[in-house]
Amino acid sequence: MGILSGNPKNEPLHYGEIFSIWTTSTLARGSVSCYQAYLNHTGDKDLKKILEALIDQARLEIKECDALLTDNGISPAPILPDRPPVKLEDIPVGARFTDPEIAAKIASDTSLGLVACSQVMGQSIREDVGALYAKYHLTNAALGLKILQLIKEKGWLIPPPLQIKRPESVNV
Repeated sequence: MGILSGNPKNEPLHYGEIFSIWTTSTLARGSVSCYQAYLNHTGDKDLKKILEALIDQARLEIKECDALLTDNGISPAPILPDRPPVKLEDIPVGARFTDPEIAAKIASDTSLGLVACSQVMGQSIREDVGALYAKYHLTNAALGLKILQLIKEKGWLIPPPLQIKRPESVNV
């Protein structure tokens, strides 16, 4: 097979893999910044724990993706500065995100992350890249489950229309 045989780390990345890895790193930087701001806005201790886990995961993704890019001669995006902590009481009520709003946004982000990871896994021809995104997919799924459980427990879930009573079948 030539260039695509042997150790996957010695194989070249294709342009789709490069773009996906670079995008993951860049979006993770934005997530750290955004979730740090959400930490300032939330008063719920359980939601804070999930936000901290999301920040830790985003930082891990930045570190791993940047290393992969750098090893392949590609410069990652610049690092954003950390947001300073702010007391919740110092944020005016009209400017504050509520805990249910934050929970809905991180649930949406996590869901979109699952789709993005699946797409990169499907396009990858390097096994190490596919495995890396499979790991991210699994972590996103676990965090998504925690978020869903929290949203249900706190009463923040706004369900879509539910089919409570099924219509009876009509035999023709």
